[in-house]
Amino acid sequence: MKPELMLFWTAVSLYGISTFSYIFGMIAKQDKLFTIGLFSAVAGFVPHVAVIALRWSATGITPFIDISESLTLGIFMTVLLFLVFQFSTKKVRPLGVLVMPVAFVLLGWAGTLMKEVAATLAPALQSGWIWVHIVGASAGFASVLIAAGLGLMYLLKENKSGGIYDKLPDLATLDMFSYRFVAGGFILYGLMMISGCFWSNQVKGSYWGWDPVEVWSLVSWLTYGIYLHLRVTFGWRGRRLAWYALIALIAMIVSYWGIPFTVETFHSGFRIDHK
Repeated sequence: MKPELMLFWTAVSLYGISTFSYIFGMIAKQDKLFTIGLFSAVAGFVPHVAVIALRWSATGITPFIDISESLTLGIFMTVLLFLVFQFSTKKVRPLGVLVMPVAFVLLGWAGTLMKEVAATLAPALQSGWIWVHIVGASAGFASVLIAAGLGLMYLLKENKSGGIYDKLPDLATLDMFSYRFVAGGFILYGLMMISGCFWSNQVKGSYWGWDPVEVWSLVSWLTYGIYLHLRVTFGWRGRRLAWYALIALIAMIVSYWGIPFTVETFHSGFRIDHK
């Protein structure tokens, strides 16, 4: 097995340990298991970074060309943001009960799709807009996934007390954190769409082509726009928005990876040359 694949599956395995540590920690209400989950995530993040670095060095561009690379990069950004938030706000340790299972499953799926030979991007597709597009997409997904995790923490803490629930921030704080991450994700996702339009115009001569991924991206973005509208205009708080954040995450995952995987689109056709 090539070093890159060994590193990749090491990362997946450690994320798996993290996943089950968080799940059993929540079931058994054991804070020590959350600590194991957190540091397993840190340990898995190291080979994860190495995989991206190896792919980058092989192609000279951030790995995002196919679904596998896109998943790998999106989960990298998710775990990075998760770890930063965990170490800066220690009271949200159980957040990993949603974030790490999603990271584990999606990265494992990426492994089943990974090609051993890296691919390059067609010269016609290379543009400065691509960097804004990539960062907006991966960071936007990371933000709304963490928002959904905070929503789950809200629902778990609501009407419960004692043990790990007393160590969580109060409901108002969880609600506020979730709102901020949704707002951040909405902005980042908007940047992704705008940069994608300019990129599309350079490549295809049109800003919008009704590509299935474009349509689903717009739907996902509007879904989070509605979340913000309901909160700011109608004063929605708490349980309703916590559920909303969890359900909206499904639309985001579908638009990012479900559509390109099941339907032949412009976004499915970046892989054009192997080294």
